[in-house]
Amino acid sequence: MRVQFVLQEIWIGLRRNLTMTVSLIITVAIAMALVGTGLLIRGQVNASKSYWYDKIEVSVFLCAKSSSNPSCNKQEATQADKDALKKQLGGMSQVAAVTYETKDQAYARFKDRFSSSPAFVNSVRSGDIPDSFRIRLKDPQQYKPVVQALLGQKGVDQVINEQEILKKFFNILNGLQNAAWIVAVFQLAAAVLLVGNTVRLSAFNRRRETGIMRLVGASNTYIQMPFILEGAVAGLIGGLVAAVLLVMSKSLLIDKLAGDLQFASQLGWGTVLAVIVLSVCFGVLLCAIASFLTLRRYLRV
Repeated sequence: MRVQFVLQEIWIGLRRNLTMTVSLIITVAIAMALVGTGLLIRGQVNASKSYWYDKIEVSVFLCAKSSSNPSCNKQEATQADKDALKKQLGGMSQVAAVTYETKDQAYARFKDRFSSSPAFVNSVRSGDIPDSFRIRLKDPQQYKPVVQALLGQKGVDQVINEQEILKKFFNILNGLQNAAWIVAVFQLAAAVLLVGNTVRLSAFNRRRETGIMRLVGASNTYIQMPFILEGAVAGLIGGLVAAVLLVMSKSLLIDKLAGDLQFASQLGWGTVLAVIVLSVCFGVLLCAIASFLTLRRYLRV
């Protein structure tokens, strides 16, 4: 097979159907970028889950004068209440460690954690966060017995399980990921249809050359290869454009999201590179296979 001839035919086909080729490249780029963004979000969620899984705590906030819980009766938890709770927690088999945190310690930790949001920090004053016990569980999944045992105890204002908060947050991110993939599916369908139309138009424009090649004994592979590579080249260019979009997505969306939401784990560039390679390869294969299937139906050789 003459490589020069094949390359020349690819260039002629892409140039002749320039408008449809550009449309195909843009469609493939958007589809691959959406698929890649979904994979990046999934990677960030999984990395965050792995990081936070062993750090999930149950927080037991004690009664304070500002408590809205009627059982607190607008009174501070006494030292006797604290000692009783600590003894109860120490006897639970699910509990790995218990840490007592004063109002001042809680406020200092709050300021450090949200130091990037001064307006939010300034909205909270020292003493607004009550004393609490922070409970580390042996198995974060076994939080219900601990929560149920502490609810209603004397001196307890409220019991908060961080896992429930994180679960709702990760559900939001999963919804964003699924939305990106749903839109990507429609974009991929549009890309397949565009590939089919582009190849059909190219085959129609070159039907005379194809007929001559068939008469002189050219093989099916030799005749079909330029058309298949046309789609593959368009898919490759679309995949490279998608790579640029994915780098921007990492910098402008994923990293910003991680910073604003105080993620302790950042998505590495190695993951981004793997997603880019996967997206480019998938774009090339998608267009090449769509071209091949179209040729089998519309190009009789």
